[in-house]
Amino acid sequence: MKCPYCGEIDNKVIDSRMTKDGNTVRRRRECLGCNRRFTTYERVEQLPIVLIKKDGRRETFDRAKVLVGMQKACEKRDISVNTLEQFVDDLERELQEMGEKEIPSSVVGERIMTRLHELDDVAYVRFASVYQEFKDINDFMSELKELFESRIKVTEQ
Repeated sequence: MKCPYCGEIDNKVIDSRMTKDGNTVRRRRECLGCNRRFTTYERVEQLPIVLIKKDGRRETFDRAKVLVGMQKACEKRDISVNTLEQFVDDLERELQEMGEKEIPSSVVGERIMTRLHELDDVAYVRFASVYQEFKDINDFMSELKELFESRIKVTEQ
């Protein structure tokens, strides 16, 4: 590891500890050239997740894009950003664990819709309207009817 102060390559590790999330190792190092200390972080290199879009295009999974879409759906709802970030972390981990080089974008969309359905019905319908490309009010009404019927089934049980 090159010293950020003098450029010397030789250094020694003084302290190593895992970060709170357990996915990164923080290392304090001391340069053997200038004796200054600096911090480095080490994490497992993960292969990028490639999504196959509906039209056949390939696109690298972008967690920020997923988070922005969910935040728009949850706008003015009582859902914390931390809840959404945790979901996106979990989603990204699940996709990595699938071990596939390419994953249909529909897998991601369905998982987001399932999670939003659990969190908040309004956010779910908002997201679904964009994801499923609702064309008119009838599409909304159909989705709301299904949502209402599923609520009735849950309360009857």
